[in-house]
Amino acid sequence: MKEVEGLSIREIVRRTGHDRNTVRRALRSSDPPRYSRPPRPSKLDPHRNQIQELLRRDPRIPGKRIGELIAEHGYKGSKTILDDYLREIRPLYLPKRTFQRTVYRRGEICQFDLWRPSAEVPVGHGQTRAGFVVVAALGYSRAGAGALIFRKRPADILWGIGRCLKTLGALPETIVWDREGAIHRGGGEPTDALAAFCGQLGIGWHFCEPADPQAKGVVERLQGFAETNFEPGRSFANELDFADQLAHWFARANARTHRTTKKVPAAQLLLERQSMRPLPDQMPATAERQSMRVPAQPFARFDRNDYSLDPRLVGRRVELVATQREIIAICHGSGEIAARHRRRFAGGPTITDPAHQRLLEGGRSKPAWPEVEIRPLARYDRLIPA
Repeated sequence: MKEVEGLSIREIVRRTGHDRNTVRRALRSSDPPRYSRPPRPSKLDPHRNQIQELLRRDPRIPGKRIGELIAEHGYKGSKTILDDYLREIRPLYLPKRTFQRTVYRRGEICQFDLWRPSAEVPVGHGQTRAGFVVVAALGYSRAGAGALIFRKRPADILWGIGRCLKTLGALPETIVWDREGAIHRGGGEPTDALAAFCGQLGIGWHFCEPADPQAKGVVERLQGFAETNFEPGRSFANELDFADQLAHWFARANARTHRTTKKVPAAQLLLERQSMRPLPDQMPATAERQSMRVPAQPFARFDRNDYSLDPRLVGRRVELVATQREIIAICHGSGEIAARHRRRFAGGPTITDPAHQRLLEGGRSKPAWPEVEIRPLARYDRLIPA
């Protein structure tokens, strides 16, 4: 509200109902406020199937009438709960809509989507793994970018968003997503991770209605172009080769004449950047972090793999920092580096630093082997006749 809409603290207090000091404290803080509570079952849960059946018969049945019918079967919840649910699912049962052409202002929006390539990506050790590409497209220039990830988790998706924004070279006013579970917590609201990411960049967010891909048609068409033009006839050595070929393909795609606008996206991007805010000196951190104590067998497990830790730090507590490129373990308090490995996306390998292996071998006591007499071969020649 402060960064995107330019609202005053007084107006934010009026809209949100929060205390003025709470709003000021949130604006001054470098981290977003956090609040959580365990999920509770909804009173509407036992009646969802009945509601869906009523909508199949008549998609335009009034919500008040649905409330009367499910009340006969024991529904005791409020009208608000029912209305919120109907707002979510009614579009699934309504006839298809028609749309008028949308005109985008410079730097207004950047649409995002997740595309899953049809073939798995080689990740080394004789393995392949299903990958996902975070695809971005600016509404005005139609310039696009993409970033390869292997998990649909908040840290991975946010890293992909940041990577795409760095490729495009500036910040839009709003990013547009469908209701991806890792960044959408329901009701059109973002998860804390996405809200923190956008808050640090000062950009807004918008979630499309359920089952409404037309609302982000610019990125959908770019994704379709990638499926038919990038994938066919290509092979990849590993995930780094995939990412490199993907970056070169987007550069060529941005240099072509766009079929709809009849203009070159790369040239239009130069104009659009003039209306966009510059990138910060440092993008928000998206690395996954977890704290652990170095075990007697000094290895840390992350994403199905075991990474070696410095055996001299056994018993000490370290923080594991996992980016898309490397795994780093930092000792609490002293800041010592307990490990630094290139991240592997294959499943199962144990990655051991040679220095850690030498320390492990040097710390073991060698077994005391018994003395064995070595007899000269001439003695056997005398015993065995020729």
